[in-house]
Amino acid sequence: MSAPPIDLVIFDKDGTLIDFHAMWSGWTETLVDRLVAATSPDVRAPLYAMLGYDPQARVARPGGGLISTPMARLHDMTVTVLIDSGSAPARAHEAVAASWDAPDPAALAHPLTDLRGLLWRLRASGRRIAIATSDDRQPTERTIEALDLGDLIDAVVCADDGVANKPAPDPVLHLCTIIGVDPARTAVVGDSPADMAMGRAAGAGLVVGVRTGVGTDRDLAAADLILDSVADLEPHLG
Repeated sequence: MSAPPIDLVIFDKDGTLIDFHAMWSGWTETLVDRLVAATSPDVRAPLYAMLGYDPQARVARPGGGLISTPMARLHDMTVTVLIDSGSAPARAHEAVAASWDAPDPAALAHPLTDLRGLLWRLRASGRRIAIATSDDRQPTERTIEALDLGDLIDAVVCADDGVANKPAPDPVLHLCTIIGVDPARTAVVGDSPADMAMGRAAGAGLVVGVRTGVGTDRDLAAADLILDSVADLEPHLG
């Protein structure tokens, strides 16, 4: 397809730039194991159902809590599952507080292509670069630092920045405003239905789905085009 002129590329993070399952599968299974030990084996199935995680395949599914849900909200959803499964509210809060931690964003950030090379070439072509993620700012900044990308990224919006999260258009609109680029001259690149919906709602000039994360082609059907990886993006930016 012929893309409109693109001056800004907004990337999702997990599943788009880095391997989603390497970051989150181990964390999910450890969390569930801890909560089962702290409460009851009966919570295992409802926790995995809420998270949208298949422990046999070790993958997350679109529509589950693990996908595009801010960590603070995911924490509260986990407490609710324990309460609904029979734990007293005080015990549920205590168990989640004791079991909860976050993935190591440096050790577990496995890039899906030569990200520094890709972003450098985009910048060299005159384009600006941003990230819109459902992760919090502290781990996001640690990931960017670990991958040595900080000097190539113009702006980042995270789940705890006070901007409405995906699938709302707000992350894209916020980034376009602070960078000074019209949404119609912006490409949004992501791996989930929430990314596609965010780009569409913001009026992005190009919405791109990638197959490296959680979404199937059917999940990414709202995209203008679907690519195997961000490694294939450059020829489609016009």
